[in-house]
Amino acid sequence: MLKVVAVSDTHMPRMAKKLPERLVLELADADRILHAGDWTSEEVYEQLARFAPVDGVAGNNDGELLVKKFGLRKTVRIGDARIGLVHGHSSNSKVTAERFAASAFGADEADVVVFGHSHIPLMRSEGGILLFNPGSPTDKRRQKQFSFGILVIDGGNVEARHVFYNSKE
Repeated sequence: MLKVVAVSDTHMPRMAKKLPERLVLELADADRILHAGDWTSEEVYEQLARFAPVDGVAGNNDGELLVKKFGLRKTVRIGDARIGLVHGHSSNSKVTAERFAASAFGADEADVVVFGHSHIPLMRSEGGILLFNPGSPTDKRRQKQFSFGILVIDGGNVEARHVFYNSKE
């Protein structure tokens, strides 16, 4: 079994100077880390990479260097699971992050799509694909709590859950 920690919308260092303790607890035994964009600084990558290999995509608040480093859309294979990564922002303001993520990958490309942008935790299946927004570990916006996600991958089977907490310290 592989433990994957999924984050998005860290917006660091503006929203936090360091990774929240609750997140660090889960990163300590992570096999992989996925970031669905809006890092806003390469320093976030460096902080995460101290724990496990990191992959991700850039978001609408990420500069050219992060876009070049990560791209805007990709599929990664972890175990036998295919995980699509996309931030969720669209040039069409009427398209929600969830709708954008749902249309970004076909069932022949991904088993799970991890996305962000809205800062709203979400987990639901559509068309044979698990749509998973981990929320934000540092910028809860109008949500009650901060959050991130954990994916446990056993072969091609993926179990996902959110971790919610009150302090970004």
